[in-house]
Amino acid sequence: MFCINLNDMKKSLFFKSAFILLVGSVITRGLGFLIRIIFTRVIGPEGVNLHSLIMPTYSLVIAFTQLGLPVAISTVVARGVKRGKKILFSVIPIVLALNLIMMITIILSAPFIAGTLLDEPSVTYPIMSMAFILPFISISSILRGYFFGKQKMMPHTVSNVIEQIARLGIILMVLPKLVEYGPVYGIVGYILLSIISELISIVVFLYFLPKNFKIEKSDLKPDVKTTKEVMDLCLPTVGGRLVGNIFYFFEPIILTYVLKLVGYSNAFIVSEYGTYNAYVLPLLVIPSFLVQAVSTALVPEISKSYERKDTKKIKKRLRQSLIVCFSLGLATNALVFIFPEFLLKVVYNTTSGVEYIRVLAFFFSLYSLEGPLSSTLQALGHSKEAFRATTCGVLLRTLSIAVCSLFKIGLYGLVIGEILDIVSVVVIDYFALKKAIK
Repeated sequence: MFCINLNDMKKSLFFKSAFILLVGSVITRGLGFLIRIIFTRVIGPEGVNLHSLIMPTYSLVIAFTQLGLPVAISTVVARGVKRGKKILFSVIPIVLALNLIMMITIILSAPFIAGTLLDEPSVTYPIMSMAFILPFISISSILRGYFFGKQKMMPHTVSNVIEQIARLGIILMVLPKLVEYGPVYGIVGYILLSIISELISIVVFLYFLPKNFKIEKSDLKPDVKTTKEVMDLCLPTVGGRLVGNIFYFFEPIILTYVLKLVGYSNAFIVSEYGTYNAYVLPLLVIPSFLVQAVSTALVPEISKSYERKDTKKIKKRLRQSLIVCFSLGLATNALVFIFPEFLLKVVYNTTSGVEYIRVLAFFFSLYSLEGPLSSTLQALGHSKEAFRATTCGVLLRTLSIAVCSLFKIGLYGLVIGEILDIVSVVVIDYFALKKAIK
């Protein structure tokens, strides 16, 4: 039975961490919504469609860059076996080396990705611009993981809020001037100017480091065992994200190919896919701010309990997290299902995508369970099970897109794939956890 003791809430770092993250998420989500509204209106329909087209590529690049570091570092730091400073400096050199390889790869492959795979040569420079933000995202992710492991969520919250304010200022002051030269210039500028917001985030994290956090020459030498421990946690985690993002990268390519094969025009595909990603999904994932807050706070809490072999506490925290996330997801998506036209009009000044929202709303309530389930598996050292769930989900999604789209049902092949992905991941994660926590 679900109940939360008030004394437990006052004493528990889990509830304090979740509350701080929740407050920060509400603020950043509000700013994010404002940013998205302004961005979509300033960049225009053509810019929105082009931006949506490159988002799978951007997500794939970010997944490669982050390497699942926030979760992995958080888990290792929370267990308290190794010093946080040693963990940080054992990971940074490897990550920066990978960044350099990624930057060169992106710049060289951008013309092929844009012209051949996406069939839209105009997005070549937006894809190239992604390369330059990678080191900043990596350093920010490493520092974020360190503070998560210490269950100090204030640095993350403050950095996120300041980062969003900086992003909003950039959009208001710079983006309109860039868009005058064309939507492609606007997208390139938006991506490159994100470096400023990421840099601000890093500065905030450095400010919150302990006053006695001094870097000595001996600290700069990586510890092989520590690096291996972090990477052992990273690889299954990032493997799942990479599989998801690789398939997400190929999603518009497969969708475009199959829909063109059955007679749909490129204009229809770009327009509908843009509507789906720019308007429909953001409304359906509104509860993700709470889900992310709870899931992030859950990792160090479960890691500590696992180290102490406190199975009872693990079950209790997981149960509480699932009920809170599902309740909010169900309530929010019920409102989105009932008032889709109103919400789309108020937020995006459009009514496109209503039919997709009505089909998907209930299933995105289940999507709210993915975060706590996956985070608990990772904190327990069962990242491979989470990886298997993600792989099964994206395989079903991709197969559905390829097969269902042949029946000439427009974008509903993607909608069906989305549903199969959500349901399969939740079910597989649930049974994996049931086996892991006895």
